[in-house]
Amino acid sequence: MQLHVPDPAFTGSTQARAHFRLAARLALGFVALLWLIHLMNWAAALDPAPFGVHPRQLAGALGVLSAPLVHGDFAHLVANTAPLAVVGTAMLFLYPSASLRVLPAIYLGPGIAVWLFGRDSTHLGASGLVYGLVAYVFVAGLLRRDRRAIAASFVVAFMYGSLAWGVLPTREPVSWETHLAAALIGVVLAFALRRLDVPPRKRYAWEDEDAIRVEQSPSTTEGDESTRIRSGV
Repeated sequence: MQLHVPDPAFTGSTQARAHFRLAARLALGFVALLWLIHLMNWAAALDPAPFGVHPRQLAGALGVLSAPLVHGDFAHLVANTAPLAVVGTAMLFLYPSASLRVLPAIYLGPGIAVWLFGRDSTHLGASGLVYGLVAYVFVAGLLRRDRRAIAASFVVAFMYGSLAWGVLPTREPVSWETHLAAALIGVVLAFALRRLDVPPRKRYAWEDEDAIRVEQSPSTTEGDESTRIRSGV
């Protein structure tokens, strides 16, 4: 399989660097929002459970919107902080167009699935976002043939490959249903949106020479044919 090298004029441009800084600011800004919400709940001694998803309960449906923003304790939030910052930045930087579809899907989709099919418990936290982002970035990198996407895929697999165990019902307090639903959504969207955000690839001199020869060959053939006709051949 041939690996495409992104055009250095594209990846090293001022616009690309500005885009990376914007992606990092957005990811870190969302993480900061999660910390602000948790600190406010902690200071006010508010129970986060009412803001979670409660399967098949009408009041619990509101958790589809609020559950990713609240966490049970500081350990839960700390566990989600670094993955959201790292993989969130990678997602926004490498796949800006796909992010407009992927982020709403992995924010709302797992909560809806859990509300419909999850076990009777309180499901909350941003770990669904983590699993959805990791799944998308990993699978999208395998599907695409450019080196940046593949490198991001390997980095994500190395740093967060152990998250795969979280989609199994191994620990009672863990909302594995949220993890599984988010991961499946990420995988499906990686296949569906694989043609988006493909960077222009580097072209080599020999490719341009081949293109020139291809363009010139029809005229050469026509000239030879005209010569044969005038010569009576």
